[in-house]
Amino acid sequence: MEYLTRMADSLLEEKLEAFGAVLIEGPKWCGKTTTAMRKAKSVLQLQDPDTREGYLATAAIRPSLLLAGDTPRLIDEWQMAPVLWDAVRVMVDKRDKPGQFILTGSNTVDESAIMHSGIGRISRMQMLPMSLYESGESNGAISLSELFNNPDLDIDGITSDMRIEELIYAACRGGWPASLKPVTGTARLLIARDYVNSVCRIEVSTVDNIQKNENLVRLILRTYARNISTLAKKSSMIKDIKSKIETLAENTFDSYVEALKKLFVIQDIDAWNPAIRSATAIRSSPKRGLIDPSVAVAALGLTPEQLQMDLKTFGFIFECMGIRDLKAYSQALGSTISYYSDRYGLEADAVMHLPDGRYALIEFKLGGKEIEEGASHLLKIKRLVKEANESESQSRLREPDLLLVITGGPIAYTRPDGVKIIPLACFKN
Repeated sequence: MEYLTRMADSLLEEKLEAFGAVLIEGPKWCGKTTTAMRKAKSVLQLQDPDTREGYLATAAIRPSLLLAGDTPRLIDEWQMAPVLWDAVRVMVDKRDKPGQFILTGSNTVDESAIMHSGIGRISRMQMLPMSLYESGESNGAISLSELFNNPDLDIDGITSDMRIEELIYAACRGGWPASLKPVTGTARLLIARDYVNSVCRIEVSTVDNIQKNENLVRLILRTYARNISTLAKKSSMIKDIKSKIETLAENTFDSYVEALKKLFVIQDIDAWNPAIRSATAIRSSPKRGLIDPSVAVAALGLTPEQLQMDLKTFGFIFECMGIRDLKAYSQALGSTISYYSDRYGLEADAVMHLPDGRYALIEFKLGGKEIEEGASHLLKIKRLVKEANESESQSRLREPDLLLVITGGPIAYTRPDGVKIIPLACFKN
């Protein structure tokens, strides 16, 4: 299969020019190794069953031996031998050259297993499943970075190539590179299901080498999927699970969720707390998120046909897909994603923050009357920021640079009030 350009390609290249080593983190099957191998000149694969035991024995005795090879040298799934982290850091110091090593990892490692953070030597970057632009489904007619640099960019009349049925299918299939290989559409849907099965049966127990209950892992993923893109409380999620099993202690729930976070499967979204309301009015609990919409679909056992008949449920899954794509497109911008919600019902599904202080308020709406509601929310938040600045002379909050309603609709346009309505399948980085 021909390699499809990834958003991570240019970021990896830049980091290799600046740092001695680069760590690519992300869920299994998202393409980390394939992307890294395009830059690597030699490879150490710790998961190869023919050589694994020998490599691990060498790592325990003299890890520096495993670092010999043409550079950049790729160390795939480095977390299988955590001692290699400090060995890489020391070797980077000795050689004093950039671009020496690329490390890939599918789960995070207990910090106590390494002696030094690697700051200044090993730069981290996260890789995500493929966005719609990377999979060739978004036409990329509208650049996110261009929008930030030119908020008055003319987008009127730009159309999406994806109908709602195609968006639903793309969400069910997910952004897994392997899902693009099968010829038939039905076969492509099996990848996400197999990913969830692998996480529940095997991967979740490898994080801390403590055997997990497969059924409980499935129930936790299911309740996450049922509450995707919402502010569901932990107590309500535990109650949902208890309807299927007899008992569940809160600390057990927490440990399972933490393991799924270390595998990059669960990715909650933090709250944005600007000083535009009283602190007690703004919600601060995390919004429930998953690495890819297909995880939610597979955990719930849904099909594209079922979601076509239930667009309300798809609306939450669509938001998850939108968050995934925005994270991918904004990697080079170094942005972070949060959300805003208060007890008065005012919300922004996402807030994209750039390192230089610019930010966008974003709502995800499939279309129809929801677009007006989303635009109204964004304008009200902008107005609150302005009012807060007028009453506060000391610390002023920057007004939003962009107001975006991202839709599943067919056409992009800018409203008279400045809110931009853009189909998800028109974006690129």
